[in-house]
Amino acid sequence: MHLIGILLLKLIDIYTWILIASVIFSWLIAFNVINTGNRIVFTIGDFLARVTEPVLSRIRRFLPNLGPVDISPIVLLIVLWFLQQVIADIFF
Repeated sequence: MHLIGILLLKLIDIYTWILIASVIFSWLIAFNVINTGNRIVFTIGDFLARVTEPVLSRIRRFLPNLGPVDISPIVLLIVLWFLQQVIADIFF
């Protein structure tokens, strides 16, 4: 059971870093620091969007519209950190 807890915690940790990378990547695109016309940049952005958008879109349904400000990644980070604490309490 200890191994399952470690695996779950690592998976949540990896997803957290992917979420942070997705947010930073979207900022870089929004401020024209990187160009999605580049094939490598497009591939990275597409991967990050495919991994994070299904979860973020579900969270956005419950949040109020704040205009250009998207707080769904912050809510997801809080949920992931809470989930890590619950898993740590259960398995360790």
